[in-house]
Amino acid sequence: MSKSKVQLLCVVLLSSIALNAQQKNIYKFDFGTAKPAAGYTAVTPQTFYTDATGFGFFESEGLKNVAYSKKKKAADDFITATTPFFFSVKLQEGNYDVKVILGDVKGTSATTVRAECRRLFLQNIRTKKGEIKTETFTVHVKDSIIRDGNGNAISKVKLKEREINYLHWDNQLTLEFNDTAAKVCAVEITPNTKATTVFLSGNSTVVDQDKEPWASWGQMIPSFFQPGKVCIANYAESGEALNSFKTARRLQKLLSLMKTGDYLFIEFGHNDMKQKGEGVGPFTTYKASLKYFIAATKKKGGIPVLVTSMHRRSFDAAGRIINTLLEYPEAVRQTAKEENVAVIDLNAMSKIMYEAWGPQKSVKAFVHYPANTFPGQEKKLEDNTHFNTYGAYEIARCIVQGIKNDVPPLAKHLKTTIPVFNPAQPDAEEKWYWPQSILKAAVKPDGN
Repeated sequence: MSKSKVQLLCVVLLSSIALNAQQKNIYKFDFGTAKPAAGYTAVTPQTFYTDATGFGFFESEGLKNVAYSKKKKAADDFITATTPFFFSVKLQEGNYDVKVILGDVKGTSATTVRAECRRLFLQNIRTKKGEIKTETFTVHVKDSIIRDGNGNAISKVKLKEREINYLHWDNQLTLEFNDTAAKVCAVEITPNTKATTVFLSGNSTVVDQDKEPWASWGQMIPSFFQPGKVCIANYAESGEALNSFKTARRLQKLLSLMKTGDYLFIEFGHNDMKQKGEGVGPFTTYKASLKYFIAATKKKGGIPVLVTSMHRRSFDAAGRIINTLLEYPEAVRQTAKEENVAVIDLNAMSKIMYEAWGPQKSVKAFVHYPANTFPGQEKKLEDNTHFNTYGAYEIARCIVQGIKNDVPPLAKHLKTTIPVFNPAQPDAEEKWYWPQSILKAAVKPDGN
């Protein structure tokens, strides 16, 4: 055999090996008891997650299969439930495109899809009788191990005790199917190595809050981006300040995953301002830490974006917002100018929005609930820092408008249907729709 033919054969064999390896990372699940469609793995109401199988349901009641035929296509049957239901797949860390096939060939459906810790992707997807819809979104799966360029473990994020049971540190992709008539025909999961990753660093106002009624803008914002183009990787955590985020190796972790052209959004302040000590302050230690984050991001070829902290809900007698964050937002603005990086002035936008609501209506955006609204909640909740889902979504809309105004290269990947948002005219709370998760807690997040 000639040398050229041997080389050609080697290329073909290597291509085949690469293709097979890629195909092994593609998961296709057909929901229902009928014979699965070609190329799909069957998932029945009795398919519960185990580490051995690597996929299945959990935390689910009343799972029910509906089948209309012996199966020709993935949409010929579906699984539904009387309560929100969860489906998990064991996956390696990375970004994935998730395709869900929803609907009922003989009825209607309404499905909301969230991932990991209540991260919103699809909101109230409705199908008419006999209609089937295919929707796609891009999700980030993470673990707490820090690896070098060769994939070798070199360190670990120092997780808090409250994080141990989070659904986003566990090498699994967990999907929550919710709404009045969630009907899932199939799920397909494919690795996405090309999407721009937007890493989020911050505190409890950014983190993916794991239980109702708490929420943040970080878990709402994935729903605003085009699938396949951008993946939101939320590494924020409750109670964190710039220095603690660094010492817990959260910054090291996300930088280990960052590629050229990715973004790092940086929003701190609520907890930083409470730090004491000689020389500690907004224009000294705080600015120095911001500049450290900026330099570390640029060194990796990433693009830093600063975000000023939103106000707390604190009004004076005239209905104007009291600045409880002192000079910390101004320090962010100054740093952005000095370092020539983009800044989204959420502090300014939140002031406009809170004052548009006023002292009374603004309560509807925060965690204010009478006693016994949630399990184990013996006392009323009155939290003027942390948002419920409505408030978190409105803050996310501010962030999205800030991206449109100040981060044009990223803005081009937003969904084209998103209207201009004016913080002086927030969406009416009465129109907000959020079917609650079964995961609920009365415990306040760290930080204030």
